[in-house]
Amino acid sequence: MTTLFFSDYEAGETGAPLVIFGAGGLGREVLLLIRQLNASHPTWDVRGFYDDVAPATPTLAGLPYLGTSADLNATAEPLAVAVAVGSSASRAAVVSRLSSPHLSFPALVHPQVVLGPEQRIALGEGCLVQQGCILTCDISLGRFVLLNLGCTVGHDAVLEDFCSLMPHANVSGAARLAAGCYLGTNATVIQGVRVGEGSIVGAGAVVVRDLPPHVTAVGVPARALKVEDK
Repeated sequence: MTTLFFSDYEAGETGAPLVIFGAGGLGREVLLLIRQLNASHPTWDVRGFYDDVAPATPTLAGLPYLGTSADLNATAEPLAVAVAVGSSASRAAVVSRLSSPHLSFPALVHPQVVLGPEQRIALGEGCLVQQGCILTCDISLGRFVLLNLGCTVGHDAVLEDFCSLMPHANVSGAARLAAGCYLGTNATVIQGVRVGEGSIVGAGAVVVRDLPPHVTAVGVPARALKVEDK
């Protein structure tokens, strides 16, 4: 995985074409994020939405539905893509299908989220960081990590590829979330705790000890309900 410190990213050229994969509610929220970015620094020309399941209407939030992942792979021009799929596993599956060399996946961070060079925040491609998030310092976010509204991430935390934090989830200092972890709304992982690959932490749960891979954990303190079949 290649990551760059956030300060190494440069804003794209004005009018750079971008599409959103995901024609549901999160897709419309990501469209709002992009419009908020454009209001701060005009960068993206948003062309519309793609999804492998066609929406009920031909337009969403004033933009057209453009087709499936196969249609997107057929693009003949350089095109930025925001993958707006909330499920970690589903987002990874979508990314695996988007194979065209013309596609790129910029990190999109709300303009009011503070990320300065002194914080040493590393981001992988395709990260989405929504309004109200707070990240402190020496943090690594892998590829296609989603931080929904109002999340917090403490010092030395590591969130590996395709992790998903729903609104107001909290990851404390030196915690580590393995690839594909999903934290529900208001879930908390306390300092130094590790959450195994593909595990799901339910809404409002508090993880106070390490969790193994591929479990669903709920409650305060969080306890695993089951081991999911692989």
